[in-house]
Amino acid sequence: MSVVKSLSVGEGDMFYIQHLSDSFTIIDCCLNEGEEQRLTREIKSKSSGKGIKRFISTHPDDDHIRGLEYFDDEMSIVNFYCVRNEATKEDETDDFARYCSLRDSEKVYYLEQGCQRKWLNQSDSERGSAGIDILWPYTTNEAYQGALSEAKKGKNPNNISPVIKYTITKAASFIWMGDLENSFMESIKNELVLPEAAILFAPHHGRDSGRVPQKFLDQMNPRIIVIGEAPPRDLEYYPGYDTITQNSAGDIIFDCQGKKVHIYVGNGNYLVDFLADEHESSYPNYIGTLNLS
Repeated sequence: MSVVKSLSVGEGDMFYIQHLSDSFTIIDCCLNEGEEQRLTREIKSKSSGKGIKRFISTHPDDDHIRGLEYFDDEMSIVNFYCVRNEATKEDETDDFARYCSLRDSEKVYYLEQGCQRKWLNQSDSERGSAGIDILWPYTTNEAYQGALSEAKKGKNPNNISPVIKYTITKAASFIWMGDLENSFMESIKNELVLPEAAILFAPHHGRDSGRVPQKFLDQMNPRIIVIGEAPPRDLEYYPGYDTITQNSAGDIIFDCQGKKVHIYVGNGNYLVDFLADEHESSYPNYIGTLNLS
């Protein structure tokens, strides 16, 4: 069994993956005041017993690194993943300072399209692959180089976000796109070819400013698009696709068992009409099952 959880953290992003292998992955960090202990305690509990614990940072905006200093102090991050960058901030927070410290340390591994790393996407006799592949960035791409330059100047770092795919062999797959913006994705859509994925986490928290180009949607053919937490007036609801909106759903758990993904949410009143009812009860507030076969 593999579990992917999208945490409801307000207008920010934070996810974790309990892998089938001896790995546990956290993607981004948004610990709001008063929630630091509860969420960190949950992640400590869920990652207990895993030999490899990795933290992937998509980009250093506050809503993706909030509470990173606290989290690092509590979890002692030893495997930190990000794109190679020199992002700066005019108003440097303690969390951004910790991001830079990790980014520039010996604990870092820099992400780029097709990168190979033991236990991230390679297996050996000691442990299996986590099933995580990096689909973007192409580091020589002109638009991407421009995004790195903007981030170095202290400007918006959204478009340095990598595209990450997690695949469970012969079963579910998930794609994250950080906070990539629509205009940037439009500029690279003829260079980047994306694979199919059952579940897509809409970039930029589901905002219209991060609307995924139709060309990418056609390639990924997502069965479900998760729309993140942002003001409703700013959201793109992706008509024609089945969606789960985290503003209303709260926490979302994807319990992956073979070719079935059993889905649970934090809000007991949240309902959708596109999932099969298989009467699961591993977690509270089951809303249905996505069948992939």
